[in-house]
Amino acid sequence: MKIADMKVTELINEVGSGTPAPGGGAVAGLAGGVGVALTMMVNGLTLDKKGFENDRERLLDAIAKGNELKERFIDVMNRDSEVFDVLIESLALPKDDDAHKAIRRGAVQASFRSCTQVPLTMMEICAEAIDLCAELVGTTNPNVVSDLGIAALTLKTAMQSAWLNVLINLSSLKDKAFADECCKKGEELLAHAIPVAQESYEKVLEEMRQRDYNDSHRAAAPLKQAEDAVLLDTTELDFQQSEEAILRIIRERTSR
Repeated sequence: MKIADMKVTELINEVGSGTPAPGGGAVAGLAGGVGVALTMMVNGLTLDKKGFENDRERLLDAIAKGNELKERFIDVMNRDSEVFDVLIESLALPKDDDAHKAIRRGAVQASFRSCTQVPLTMMEICAEAIDLCAELVGTTNPNVVSDLGIAALTLKTAMQSAWLNVLINLSSLKDKAFADECCKKGEELLAHAIPVAQESYEKVLEEMRQRDYNDSHRAAAPLKQAEDAVLLDTTELDFQQSEEAILRIIRERTSR
């Protein structure tokens, strides 16, 4: 069964089963897919929101891009486990004589090359998804701005996780020119994407703080206690006791 076809509980149990795959690569791909899916959710909840009527085309384009990235995350998540399985098979090849050793050596190096290329591809997808998320901050439904912040953090985690999966394989590559090229490319992707993701998260925090400040300073503010409000401490009360206490207060107030 492909990783992407597993139920959530099946994947969690499989990751925790003690076998080497699915492992960190699949988890990184899943984080990326979930992160970009959150950006699609935010766009979807903005489409019909009052005040965003003129943004429909932009939002639909972002949803389409998010869907493309989501499918690419699913594909690379599956490929990560597949190339690892091939590596295990190549390591199990016979090495009885020089001919067998040469065949095994070539297969192992080809496998390590694939095991490096797949997470590097994942990093490229993460970078695109992080850029997409950054473009949306401050331009979507403010009621789901926290989800956009979570998307930024999740994609950042996916990016850093994919980078670790690149690094773990570099020292096993005999082709140092290829290893250096992968390292350089990965570092460039990190240098661009991580600050962008962090900035998106910080912008979301600021937007939420500003919203709460505005709410608490309005004449009729949802976060500001009304002068005639009644405070009821329900810490030691169960649901039924809380309900009875509320009804008692209502009766007392309306009988005056």
